[in-house]
Amino acid sequence: MEKITVIIESYGMVKTVLPSTLKIRCAQGEDINTILDKITEEYSNSAPFLEKCACAIGEDIISRETKLYKDSTLVFLSPVAGG
Repeated sequence: MEKITVIIESYGMVKTVLPSTLKIRCAQGEDINTILDKITEEYSNSAPFLEKCACAIGEDIISRETKLYKDSTLVFLSPVAGG
């Protein structure tokens, strides 16, 4: 199966628990949940932050069931409380 590269950008509190530059190699067609699992295996302290973060590609918020078929930049956004 063909491999793709996913570059991870993190914002908010997620940024404090992941390296500033993070690239993940995964099989073409893997979903965001699988990528999140790979990250939490390597960076276990990130689990509480990643389970609540929003995921985006570009300016579009995407579902964790979204499958990636090409090299992508995946953005993790911490939840924001507002009033």
